[in-house]
Amino acid sequence: MTTRNRGKEGSDNRLFGDLSMQSKMREAIKDLSYLLSRGFSEKSSLALVGNRYKLNNRQQRALQGMSEANDKLIKRAERCLLPNQLVEKEVMLDGFNVLILLESALSGAYLFKGLDGCYRDLSSVHGTYKKVQQTPEAIQLIADFLQENKVKKATWIFDKPVSNSGRLKITLREFADAHHLNWEIILDNNPDKMIVEKKQIAISSDAWILDHAAAWCNMVRHVVDAHIPQKNVVES
Repeated sequence: MTTRNRGKEGSDNRLFGDLSMQSKMREAIKDLSYLLSRGFSEKSSLALVGNRYKLNNRQQRALQGMSEANDKLIKRAERCLLPNQLVEKEVMLDGFNVLILLESALSGAYLFKGLDGCYRDLSSVHGTYKKVQQTPEAIQLIADFLQENKVKKATWIFDKPVSNSGRLKITLREFADAHHLNWEIILDNNPDKMIVEKKQIAISSDAWILDHAAAWCNMVRHVVDAHIPQKNVVES
């Protein structure tokens, strides 16, 4: 059994836990979102705002995930479905995105609430996915959400090149079979594109997917708010 956790670094309490720092982050979000709404490039805008507020690379990554142009926020809101709208529908799960986010939340890592209402974190697979102590609970929470909302079929999509994605596929297949769940687990070289092209309901917090999917559901936000009371959320 693994004892590792997901997401939180030793400096995060200093970088994100201080109330004055959170206030500074909110001001930075306003500035970055204004620039994005005016059509300025994300890269140059992030550098400009990051320098103005003296944010380090980790803080700038959080800022990037919390900010967005106003026109994109409007379009995302128009296509966002509530959980009760998933009844008898098929959904496509952005596998690593949703699983790692929930692992992070369960680990006590900081979550960053974007202007679009999505939680995001600072974890990434870096080419290799490693199971953590919270992985089984995260899978169970997702399964419970899908069953409670009577989802007809759930298709998990994972990055094929990521090491251990094959093992994770086996884990999910065994879980689904044991609990009689209508799950399909797919490994693909371009999972984001596949999710969008299927024209089904996407479950993700990835900005590109949210901007291109026909419809989406903010599953992780609903699960975290309902089932993880001890969470570290930085508000936008």
